[in-house]
Amino acid sequence: MVEMMRFAEFVCINPRVNLEKGKNYPFIEMEAVSPGRRYVTSRKTRPFKGGGSKFRSGDTLFARITPCLENGKIAQFAGLGSQECFGSTEFFVFRANPGISEPAYVYYLASTDLIRGPAEKSMSGASGRQRADIQSIADLQVPAPTHPIQRKIATILSAYDDLIENNLQRIKILEDMAQSLYQDWFVKFRFPGHERVRMVDSPLGKIPERWELIKIGGLLEKVKRKKKLKKQSYVTDGPIPVVDQGRDFIGGYTTDQETLFDSPLPIIVFGDHTRILKYVDFPFACGADGTQLLRPNTERMPISLFYYVLKSIDLSDFAYARHFKFLKEQGVLIPNEQIARLFAQVADPMRDLIRCLLSRNTNLRRTRDLLLPKLISGELDVSDLDIKTGGHIQ
Repeated sequence: MVEMMRFAEFVCINPRVNLEKGKNYPFIEMEAVSPGRRYVTSRKTRPFKGGGSKFRSGDTLFARITPCLENGKIAQFAGLGSQECFGSTEFFVFRANPGISEPAYVYYLASTDLIRGPAEKSMSGASGRQRADIQSIADLQVPAPTHPIQRKIATILSAYDDLIENNLQRIKILEDMAQSLYQDWFVKFRFPGHERVRMVDSPLGKIPERWELIKIGGLLEKVKRKKKLKKQSYVTDGPIPVVDQGRDFIGGYTTDQETLFDSPLPIIVFGDHTRILKYVDFPFACGADGTQLLRPNTERMPISLFYYVLKSIDLSDFAYARHFKFLKEQGVLIPNEQIARLFAQVADPMRDLIRCLLSRNTNLRRTRDLLLPKLISGELDVSDLDIKTGGHIQ
């Protein structure tokens, strides 16, 4: 029988961190947290002005605002040593209570419906800006196993998260390789055989002969909607993955507000508000208003080349909620057919490997998420298992 304890006694909620005003510290914004990904690291520093959530390495960040909480924006800050940091005001911070709880176990506990469910039900406030009430989870009775059991549970689940993280790093390397190839061929014009190609004048300056300048909108084919889906719609291997503006695709229930698309795959998904691009080559549902689905005329440009063309466009200054309008007006170069096809021959195998790694991660997440509640609740007893613990943010 697992001992139970009040959550606010098991962990330190929003612990005190002394930061010096005006001094630069690592900063974590909400966008840096990816649902289903355990660790978050700082991408930038900011001067501390007195506001925001404050935490240090090993603490768990728990989104308290809709829809971030429902989407599962929960992560463990992986700083250097006991690095101090601050971030969005929309995080609750949970820290392991010395002598009582382990940092990794606290993260996994916070990821379960034991904590998320009551937090989501407690939300109140203006529509679209509702926030969870901390008291709704502070008084919860939660499983509080011994330290060795906590470490064993965390080690088992960490094995899945470490594999997921490794695959994500491999995906990033492949993405960077393909993007570098695009830059080399289509920005610096160092494509195969470029020495024998004459450069001609254009509004963009000198470009290779027989290359054409055209607006993005002139390349797009219309994507037709197939049908509205009912809640808990399935494909043969499980729930239909949902793709929206702010998340990686997630295998999960669709809702009656999501639309299944039957356009030929692959296809490019563009978040009109978030400016996030995704290359999608599996049946999916579209889960947010404003998400655009883009497919070029593939006789003029292979879709793998089109994807890296889009990724090379700077959308950072575009007006909010009107990104797609500006995107369509962007001029891009279309190479001759030989160079376009040659790029696809090199890039497509990279995309195939990325798709394989994404599929592996989907399966790893599903297995981890099936084990998570059973391990936390004690339904799966790990007390007699010989497991080497350590090597993670414990």
